Amino acid sequence: MPYLHLWSLNVPTFGLMLWLAAVTAAFLMDRGFRRAHIDADAVGMVAVAVVAGIVGAKLWHVIDTPLEFQEQGWRVLWDSAGFAWFGGMIFGISALAFQGWWAKIGTLRILDLAAPAAAIGYGIGRIGCFLSGDGCYGIETKLPWGMSFPNGIEPTFAKVHPTPLYELAAGLLIGWWLWWRGGKRRGTGAILGEYLVLTGLARFFVEFIRRNPKVLWGLSNAQMASAASALVGVALVLWAATRPVAGPEEAQVAAEKAA
Repeated sequence: MPYLHLWSLNVPTFGLMLWLAAVTAAFLMDRGFRRAHIDADAVGMVAVAVVAGIVGAKLWHVIDTPLEFQEQGWRVLWDSAGFAWFGGMIFGISALAFQGWWAKIGTLRILDLAAPAAAIGYGIGRIGCFLSGDGCYGIETKLPWGMSFPNGIEPTFAKVHPTPLYELAAGLLIGWWLWWRGGKRRGTGAILGEYLVLTGLARFFVEFIRRNPKVLWGLSNAQMASAASALVGVALVLWAATRPVAGPEEAQVAAEKAA
């Protein structure tokens, strides 16, 4: 179902889910700011991060699939399909880090606050991949929940793993865990580190049943990027464990002093 046909309008389901993901992330970010007693525009920050993430996801997809660019040329940049998770994460994180520094919240602190929203928003975005049938599904399977996508943007008539649904479940679970952890006393950067580890591992393992091409050591580009993400996350968690442990209010005071 790439489009919802509403009267004379054709609404792309991927874009609709992207919008819903952004709204949900903005709500969660705002809740996180309130819990941490931070007086800043969470909704505006999420909006900037979403735009940066979309740009990064599209650029990374183009770099990751050079043959597609050779075949379609520059119009591939405006295609409604083809967005890479890792590019979106890099650009989105960079946009949030800059805004955290600018608002005197702290670059790591704002990323800690954004982690639950990012995980859940990613999961919701995967519903868009599922509905549109954009090729993000997995390899063929005989499992009873295998699905075909004959009317998708990239159709398949064979029963395949509905990997976007797996990633939706992972995103919701990771987001819930990070939100719960974020309400406890811990060093700045710990929640971001856990986010990088958990999302990196989730993507690494789901890639084994996705259709992405293998490029090195039997791994896809996404798996190598996910492994790097997880390693950075482990290092960040270990580093945060050496820092003073603070609750939401103390962390905000420390960020204000540092700024």
